[in-house]
Amino acid sequence: MRINLSLQQLEAFVEVAKALSFRAAAARLGVSQPALSRSIRLAEQTLGARLFDRDTRRVAITAAGSELLPIAERILRDFDGALSELGEFIQGHSGRVTVAALPSTGVALVPRAIAAFRRQHPQVEFSLLEAPASALLAAIEDGRADFGLSVRPAPHQRLHYRHLHDDPFVLLCRRDDPLAARASVPWSVFASHPFIASQPTSSIRPITDAVFLQKRLTVPAALDYPSVAACGALVAAGLGITALPRLALELVDMRALAAVPLQRPTVARPIGLVTRIGRSLPPVSRAFMEVLVTPP
Repeated sequence: MRINLSLQQLEAFVEVAKALSFRAAAARLGVSQPALSRSIRLAEQTLGARLFDRDTRRVAITAAGSELLPIAERILRDFDGALSELGEFIQGHSGRVTVAALPSTGVALVPRAIAAFRRQHPQVEFSLLEAPASALLAAIEDGRADFGLSVRPAPHQRLHYRHLHDDPFVLLCRRDDPLAARASVPWSVFASHPFIASQPTSSIRPITDAVFLQKRLTVPAALDYPSVAACGALVAAGLGITALPRLALELVDMRALAAVPLQRPTVARPIGLVTRIGRSLPPVSRAFMEVLVTPP
């Protein structure tokens, strides 16, 4: 049998049971004594049982009331706890954050931000997706990620971009390469050295292709690398040189390698927060995004 007692009726019952006084319970609840009496009477009608024996001098809880009291207290505790949890969620202090990141940003930017956020909100859970730019933006579009740390999306994509960081390109070569001793090198250097190129789906390839086109350089790829870590190994093996954003160096074993600033032109990969237009993010995701925006 389903019994439809309201939370207001349960709260009124518990306060009367604690005080054994309608006057004291009404004062504690901030309601009039007739209103409190009406709530108790409606609860008794719903249950089909008296909860209190009362006269002008005393109030005593009945057997049915004694049976109801621990149940009512548990329901009220659970309700208060649930609302407290909801409040924590709404304030951005609990919940789960799903972040999609380029491999380089997932290593260089995300871990420190999570550590800083969890010092304040240790109960927050995180899920991390790592993918090249095209797959990353698709994950944001279809809702598998709350937001991403990526390059600027194309105009036709229903995505919003908030710029965070300009990630400058550098030349990556062996430490014993004569290029390593230079203060900077022009992009034209790739026309006369074997060039190790990123795959077309990466966030790097469109930028290097655009520079070569702008400079009217013919730069055939000696090799295409599947990951930045593999790129570093190919360069270390003496198979060529490459251009990488500086954040990507976090993914490379640099012990045998050197990074030299690239100039003429100076080029940077834009990195920002990407969200789906029209999607309301969980409060905790919005709070974490502000940590990423705030300089360390």
